[in-house]
Order: sequence, then C-alpha cells, then structure tokens
Amino acid sequence: MKINKIQIPVAQISLLVLLLGLLFSTVNAMAANESRIKDLARLQGTTREPLSGYGLVVGLNGSGDSAGSEMVHNSIAAVLEKHNVTVPIQFGTKNTAAVMVSATMDPNARLGSTIDIKVSSMLGASSLEGGTLIMTPMMDHQGRLCVLAEGSVSIGGFNIKSGGNNSYRKNHSQVGTIPNGGIVKVELGGQFTHNNTLTWLLVNPDFDTADQMARTINARFGMELAKAAGNSAVEVIIPDDYQDNPVPFIADMGKLNTTFDAIAKVVVNERTGTIIVGKNVKLREAAVAHGTLKVVINTYYDVSQPGAFSRVGNTVVTPEVNTDVQDKDARVLRIPDTNTVADVVGVLNDIGASPRDIIAILEALKRAGSLQADLEIM
Repeated sequence: MKINKIQIPVAQISLLVLLLGLLFSTVNAMAANESRIKDLARLQGTTREPLSGYGLVVGLNGSGDSAGSEMVHNSIAAVLEKHNVTVPIQFGTKNTAAVMVSATMDPNARLGSTIDIKVSSMLGASSLEGGTLIMTPMMDHQGRLCVLAEGSVSIGGFNIKSGGNNSYRKNHSQVGTIPNGGIVKVELGGQFTHNNTLTWLLVNPDFDTADQMARTINARFGMELAKAAGNSAVEVIIPDDYQDNPVPFIADMGKLNTTFDAIAKVVVNERTGTIIVGKNVKLREAAVAHGTLKVVINTYYDVSQPGAFSRVGNTVVTPEVNTDVQDKDARVLRIPDTNTVADVVGVLNDIGASPRDIIAILEALKRAGSLQADLEIM
C-alpha cells in the first residue's frame, strides 16, 4: 500500500508553532493567576477573636522588674492573698515581671482546646528567659473570661549584661511565647452558616476576583449557588444534600482553584527603606531631576596646656569643628513608558539613588500622574 506524504509549507509550520506557543503562554499565565479559594478568602464566622490579660512571670534570675516597682508588689500581694498568704506591702524582688498576655482564638474553638499565647514585658524587665507565667485570665473585647493561660515562657533568645556596661543580646528577650499555653474555658459560639447560606470574605477585596470565585463555584456544582455581593464577599447557598452537614461542601469549595486579580500597588517603608513593586504597575513617560546636598560636620577635641615648669596658664580642651559640604549636580533622567515590573525596577536602578531617595521620587511621580498604581506608605 502506498502512503501519500503530505507536505506542509514552511511558512504554515512556523505560523502553527507560533500559535501553539501563544496558546501555551496564555495557559501558563492563567495558571499563574490561580489560587485556591481558601487561600483567597476566609469564611465569615471563623475570624479569630483577640484576647488579652495581665499577669506575672516568675522564676526570673534577677532579670525581672525593679525591686522598687509598686505595681509588681501589689500584683504579687494580690496573687498571694488568693492562697491565704499575707505579705508586706513593700518587699524587694527582681525575679518577677509584669506582663501583658495576648492571643487570638477561633470563635468555633471547643471547650478544653488549647491556643498559643504571647507574653510581653510591661515595665523594666531585661529578660523573660527561664520564667513561668502564673495562671492568668484572658478576656475578649466584651470582658468575658474566655481562656486561662499559664506555662513556661520561650523567648528564642537571650540578653546578657556584665560589668562596664557590656552586654550581648540575641532577638527580643522581653517578648516570649507559650505554645498551647491557653485553655479555652468559654465557647464563643461562632456560626459560619446563617439560614442555609454561608459567605466567603475576600482577603484582598476585588470585584473581578469575587466574580470569578462565584463563577468557579457555580461551574463546579452545576447550579447557581454563588453570587458576588460587592467586591469583598461571595454568598453561597448550601445545597439541600449538604444542609445537615455543610462541612464536606465547604471543604470541597475551599480546594477549588480560581483566577484572581488585584490592583496595581507599590508598598514602601520609609523606616527601613524597603520598596515592594507589585504586578501590573506601570509608569508613564516623565523626566526626573535628582540631586543631593550632603553636609558632614565633625568635631575634634585637642588639649592646650602651658609649657613645662610654667606657673602661668591652665590646661584646657579646645574643640575644632570641620565642615564638609558636597553638592552633587542634579541630573535629569528620562523615564519611558513601562509595562512590566522588570522595566520599573530597571528604571529605578538607572536613577542611581538610595532607596529612601527612590521613595521620595515615587511619591513625586504619583503626584505627577506618572505612577499608575496605588502608593502605600507603611
């Protein structure tokens, strides 16, 4: 049997390869903008509640609050009185520290479950290393006692002081944690369903993300169950088969991959000089003149004294002040239109300025309308 060979022109093959390349690049771009629903939103009724309390950390090796702290004395006396022990109002101790105890609690946490606790020094304690938090009640914003906290404090560092004002510190030794140190004593009664309906709350509100999330849920279950309620919430009707037990339905929704979008944003931190450029940030053409004036003032001290065996004159210290002024000529840099993060980073690097100077330039570009993004200053 003779097989006829089909010859395809080279131009058509090149066009086919180009189209396939564009298809694969589009699919990859869409996949890069996908994430699970439970990573993009949280279920209403599961937001963690903040708790706080005041307590004492004992067992410190002389690194606690000052022995003259009246607040600590009164707190110790109040604790001991509960154990039928009477103590003088004033007594010296540096093995105790007054602390604020904080935590967050899932409103659906059951009675007897445990949560992590954070302990922070309030007064002059130099370290909480080796300390133990005595039983401390923790309240919610309504003043309800929800958790009892106690346990050994872990600080993950140390603070060593020696004579001559010498010291060595690793991490923050005035703040520590107690893993599973809080026992839930009162249930908050959280509810994540209401009238057979539940609501997903978007972590980053966006109309397009909310719409895509609702479309994904409806496509998965083949029914119009979900709808976007503004840019920050997606309301979902629980199907009849899951109304008695909605947990499998919620778990299935949480694992669904959906596309998401976000506004273009540049985040800067003036204290640390950090600049974060997000996706879709664009710059319109502009011109930037950047120049710096640097002034350095140094003071040196010399000693002036009279000659040897002289009976006239006194030894005095004479300061000498040197001032150095460096004024760099401003240079004008043209900023072209950019469409990608790499282009924006390249333009910022070409400016040749420090991060703090770049922050000032970004603020000016935003005011001039050249920076097509939200500028958030931390």
